[in-house]
Amino acid sequence: MLRQLVLASRPLSWIDTAFPFAAAYLLTTGHVDAVLVVGTLYFLVPYNLALYGINDVFDYESDLRNPRKGGAEGALLDRRVHRATLVASAVTNVPFLVFLVAVGPPLSWLVLAAGIFALLAYSVRGLRFKEVPFLDSATSSTHFVGPALYGLVLAGAVFTPGLWLVLLAFFLWGIGSHAFGAVQDIVPDREAGLASIATVLGAAWTTRFAMAAWTAAGLAMLGTPWPGPVAALLAVPYLLTAAPFWSLPDERASAANRGWRRFLWINYACGFVVTLLLIAVALGRA
Repeated sequence: MLRQLVLASRPLSWIDTAFPFAAAYLLTTGHVDAVLVVGTLYFLVPYNLALYGINDVFDYESDLRNPRKGGAEGALLDRRVHRATLVASAVTNVPFLVFLVAVGPPLSWLVLAAGIFALLAYSVRGLRFKEVPFLDSATSSTHFVGPALYGLVLAGAVFTPGLWLVLLAFFLWGIGSHAFGAVQDIVPDREAGLASIATVLGAAWTTRFAMAAWTAAGLAMLGTPWPGPVAALLAVPYLLTAAPFWSLPDERASAANRGWRRFLWINYACGFVVTLLLIAVALGRA
């Protein structure tokens, strides 16, 4: 059960939500404190367990038909641990949320509540935003931009035009990433009767949509203060990864998994570059 819960939380993606929060909070406050530590731990594991674990419970029928499930790219949760996954998600999240609400200003409560709503709305029955094409990609992107926005509000950041452009670029990156990730699941999603941006647009046009979103993200970074424009170049490896699937037919959509696996590693490489840029920003303020 523990192994399945860990797999359900997508360890490869833990940093994708913890890093945005930590970077936003630390750059704003300039110091390490208990709020930073607790918030980073929350967005590292409990948040991801809820985000992906709840999704795996409600996507069980589709995951049964998906050959890539059952490993690093997502758990194929046995029905017997569905209830345990939901309980574990609640038990691990609530204490952190209580602490974060206690230490944050009212506006941060609103941002945090919106993020948790987006987390739940993506998967749970009655909402299922993940089955509303385009809203699925926007909601998924919120899962990653939300921690950054929350960190900024919690730390009392001043929202300049440049900062808004950074958040916009991050949001566009998230939209493109979700869309491209959905391409590989077209066949099992259709067999399970699930809708997504990819099942509606098809493999080729979804890939093109993702590339357009990444391009727009890069262009948005050109309008940010130095060294932000350097980050615009980070769109290039994503575009090169998706380019071979520009004309991918739907019946071969699973082939996009090759690009998705490269995408996962590109995230780490680009994250390293972003870290260097953030260090440069911090040093420039010192």
